[in-house]
Amino acid sequence: MTTTLRHYLARGQHAALVGALTMALLVAPAVHAHGDATHEAAASVVKEQKPWGIAGDIKAVRRTITLSMTDNMRFSPDRIEVKQGETLRLVLRNDGKLMHELVIGTRAELDAHAALMMKHPGMEHDAPYMAHVAPGKTGEIVWQFNRRGEFDFACLIAGHYQAGMTGRIVVK
Repeated sequence: MTTTLRHYLARGQHAALVGALTMALLVAPAVHAHGDATHEAAASVVKEQKPWGIAGDIKAVRRTITLSMTDNMRFSPDRIEVKQGETLRLVLRNDGKLMHELVIGTRAELDAHAALMMKHPGMEHDAPYMAHVAPGKTGEIVWQFNRRGEFDFACLIAGHYQAGMTGRIVVK
């Protein structure tokens, strides 16, 4: 038991302790490590509109595309065509021996994120447009492509993006 916890309990300040712990939990960000764990889809996904779309509803999926990620730093396929408004299930299969991920975004956002990952390889974060997949495992992203345009996806693990582990999504 920590000194601070003992202090509150010894002084009978249970309400103050509960309040302090509640505030700490409320302001702490909900994050997941970029490390070796595979991330499961959260029960309640925050649906934030992005230039490349919004988190999709599994019930709206009419098409599933499986992408392979390999240690030669490539995705297969590396180009996907989507109709505007379509909700896809992207199944991500890590066929390599290294951790890989898939992050959807604009080229500018992926460039900025990749630069941060080079500086902070253990950076913690998670979002419905990214999935981290351990070797030999699968992950998935359910995404609604409700905006037209050309967008990118990439593995932003330090060095992978720089080695060319990227792909393109064309929304017509």
